[in-house]
Amino acid sequence: MTFDAILPAGGYIDAEFAGKVGTNCKALIRFGNQTILERTIQALRETGRVERIVLSGTDEVLASDAAKLVTKAVKAGNSGPESILNALKGLLAEPNPPKKVVVLTTDLPFLTPKLLTDFIDACPKDVDICMPLITRGQYQARFPHSSSTFIPMQDDTWTAGNTYLMDVQALQKAMPHLEQVFKVRKSKVGMAKLLGPVFLYKFLRKQLTVPLVEAKLKQILGCSGAPVLNCAPELAYDIDDFEDYEYAMKFIGGEFANVGR
Repeated sequence: MTFDAILPAGGYIDAEFAGKVGTNCKALIRFGNQTILERTIQALRETGRVERIVLSGTDEVLASDAAKLVTKAVKAGNSGPESILNALKGLLAEPNPPKKVVVLTTDLPFLTPKLLTDFIDACPKDVDICMPLITRGQYQARFPHSSSTFIPMQDDTWTAGNTYLMDVQALQKAMPHLEQVFKVRKSKVGMAKLLGPVFLYKFLRKQLTVPLVEAKLKQILGCSGAPVLNCAPELAYDIDDFEDYEYAMKFIGGEFANVGR
């Protein structure tokens, strides 16, 4: 199957970080002769599984060369979910609107066509929203000196990737709730509170399980969701600060080329 893709690229970085990388737009950070956004678009094209790509970006992103490589470029919103919704509206205005879309953040420096197709192929076909989950052990085996936001559960400690396969109708229905999730996405306790006091208690006691979270999210969002386990750690490595950038540059430059392989 082929899919259309949505790329939200509205994120800014702080002034100190921007001064070191030469841009205040996260998606326009350069690795070699390409920006992260250009690398992302190239990876999508090379899968052979993606048809239309709609980008939602800042004024700087929309004026960049990368914006010429997509099907349609629209203005970003004031948050990640709003940017996704703006891009979705642009996509639905095209002929033959899609039933499912790939949503992909534009701060994944290690994204490759194979990682994308492996994730897509692993997604259950009858589920509305699919997202990758990676254990702490898997992530740190690949990136031993990098950190991420890990959620301790009963069976293991997990982090989420930044690639999603979503049913369009379910995405529209879940958007208000996704705004809430986006606001607390970097807070373990914030995420647990969002799921309710029982889940907060279970979180603090490390009694949560992936199926429990899956069932609760279905109740909150009004649609079905499923984690895709054992995905590539690269899907969870995003650029949040200069330390992330420097570490990624060492990998891309070859210093850590064989780490975790």
